Amino acid sequence: MKKHLREILSELLSPEDLARICNSYDIVGDIAIIRLTEASQRHSQAIAEAILRVHKNVKTILAQISPVRGDFRLRRLEFIAGENKTCTVHKESRCFFFVDVRKCYFSPRLLYERMRIAEQVKNREAIVNMFSGVGCFSILIAKCSNAEKVYSIDINPAAVRNMQENVRLNRVYDKVVPMLGDSKGIIEKRLHHVADRVLMPLPEKALEYLPYALLALKKAGGWIHYYDFEHAKKNEDPIMKIKQKVAEKLESLGAGFQIPFGRVVRVTGPNWYQIVLDIKT
Repeated sequence: MKKHLREILSELLSPEDLARICNSYDIVGDIAIIRLTEASQRHSQAIAEAILRVHKNVKTILAQISPVRGDFRLRRLEFIAGENKTCTVHKESRCFFFVDVRKCYFSPRLLYERMRIAEQVKNREAIVNMFSGVGCFSILIAKCSNAEKVYSIDINPAAVRNMQENVRLNRVYDKVVPMLGDSKGIIEKRLHHVADRVLMPLPEKALEYLPYALLALKKAGGWIHYYDFEHAKKNEDPIMKIKQKVAEKLESLGAGFQIPFGRVVRVTGPNWYQIVLDIKT
């Protein structure tokens, strides 16, 4: 995909200009989100037209003009080409996700990870998703496993509204329970000791919220799927660094645990990695 795009642009741009173009872009439904450097902004129309030619299903090109920020994990988007819209329906693993990319966080890059977790869910499990967004992990679990309930919490009202629509689109009314609020308070008041499995797909806050993940688990224990960012030099193992950090936190909380699995989900920058740990308590 990227080579094809570069080949098309190579007919229009110099090698120096091509080197300044960011290779990374996301396709969410029929919306493509590109990243423009200061040097490549003047070529935004050429980039957009090339993507529209390569991806016939794409109708809209938006540019991300800020990092993902804040409790709602939002990024500023600028319309570049095609239909001027921010809402779309994304299809993944037989599921449909309505998402307003301007008001909600969504990453198509977690497709493998969402299915990996869904395949681990056992018969009649109760799940607490502490940072559910528009409900991707939750709905995929509901559709692809025999989970009993998936309590899906998010602090962003727009994300919860999108999640409610996705519950309807995917007909999982009896399994997925959308909940608006901070997962700390909701777990303390309503969901302590109910879960066989807890999902923590918000790396920025996972370590801070780890005590509440433990509180959500049943007294007999269960699984926590923990996501975090880690910096690692060439001679360092980012997975081992995260394991050490999490182990120290769990030990300070007096928890009994094992960490049988960890993997790099994706590279997020030079020497920066998104890591997942599967923790058994």
